[in-house]
Formats: sequence, structure tokens, C-alpha cells
Amino acid sequence: MKLVILSDTHGNTSAVERVYAEQPDAALYLHAGDVLSDARYLAMLVGVQLNDGEDDEQAARRVIGVPGNSDWPDANQPLARVIAAEGHRILLTHGHSCGVRYGTELLAQAAADADCDIAVYGHTHVVEITPGTPITVLCPGSAARPRDAYEPSYLTVELARGKALEVKLHRMKQF
Repeated sequence: MKLVILSDTHGNTSAVERVYAEQPDAALYLHAGDVLSDARYLAMLVGVQLNDGEDDEQAARRVIGVPGNSDWPDANQPLARVIAAEGHRILLTHGHSCGVRYGTELLAQAAADADCDIAVYGHTHVVEITPGTPITVLCPGSAARPRDAYEPSYLTVELARGKALEVKLHRMKQF
């Protein structure tokens, strides 16, 4: 199963469109916050509803997003979600509430507490791919405003039950 992870699009729907144009065949898209309406826009491109309720692992295609620190607080939108996919459990959060700017230890602990083996976050606008046992930590950087390079970025992950993750960083040329 192909998973696409993007984050920190900050209202730049052109960035969302570019990611989707490069990866139109993914089964699961995760938007790690800033701005949640961009996740809704991605869901529209994919042709599904944003999954902001109970996760349906059996759905053919899913788009799941979480709010970030640039979103208005909304009691109906949790800051973290747990997603089941291909025998993995993924903690999805923007990361600001876990202090990811100062390290990912609290994030990894939150993932472990939720019985997850993958933790996905945004907020820093800096790519992180840290394979680990038991928690793999992934940050796609920013698809609109990178802080670690000139080119915006996102990740793809091949998920297969019982197999190691195959994570790939994608950089998009600036307009």
C-alpha cells in the first residue's frame, strides 16, 4: 500500500495539487497539519471525504488530516489520530503539542503509549526519517515552506504487512 505524507502547506493549495499530481495513485494520504482545510482540499482532489471521524481501514482510499498550530482550535478535531494500515499503527499529529521543535522523545513516547509503530508529525518544516525499533519517526518537511532546503518536500511510504517500511523523500522544484 502506498502512503503519501505531507505537512505544513499553510493554505498553499498549489502545493497540495503538485503533491497529488505526482502521487495520484496512493491508497492513503496523511496531512500532518497546518492547515487542515488543505487536507480537505486534498480529499476533494482524491474524490473522497476527509476522514475526520472513525477511521475505516477497509476504505479503498483515505485522506486523514490533523490540525496544526496555525488552525483555529476545534474541540471536534483531535490533535492526534491513530490510523491502522497494513498491520501498522500510525500516530499522526502536527507535533507542536509534543514539543517536536526540541526533539521527538515525547512524540515517540506518545506513539508507544498508543501502541503505534510509526509516528508522523509536521511543524518543524524539516524532514526527518528515523527508522526505529519500536517507533519509526517521520516528518515530511513542508510541501510549501521548507526550512531545511530550498525545495518543498513530502514522503511516500510503502507499507506491507510483515515487511520493513520503504520510505522515500520527494523534493519538488520551486515554481
